[in-house]
Amino acid sequence: MHYEHRDQPLLPRHRFIHRLMQHGLIGLLVIGISIGIGMAGYHWIAGFSWVDSLLNSAMLLGGMGPVGNLPNDAAKIFASVFALYAGIVFLVLAGLVLAPVFHRALHRFHWEADQSARRK
Repeated sequence: MHYEHRDQPLLPRHRFIHRLMQHGLIGLLVIGISIGIGMAGYHWIAGFSWVDSLLNSAMLLGGMGPVGNLPNDAAKIFASVFALYAGIVFLVLAGLVLAPVFHRALHRFHWEADQSARRK
């Protein structure tokens, strides 16, 4: 993603909204891939049905924790690794979605400060 330099003017609102939508779509793609990885692991390693695999993957990615008992050690190891992965994905997605908002706020403050300094 390319952001404007502090010497450049603030993006117009419609381009900023477009940037937010791009970040949101990337976030949805990461969530979809993560759900797929979780579903595959729960289905093939733990032996869960596809619906139960979806439930467990979504619950872990949503920060709620797994549902049901894990039948073997391999499933428990997978669930542990996937839970750590889900926590990292949550942090990365929060940064991805909030980055344009923070950049716009900081850019506005710097741009206004630079403009007032140039007037003096």
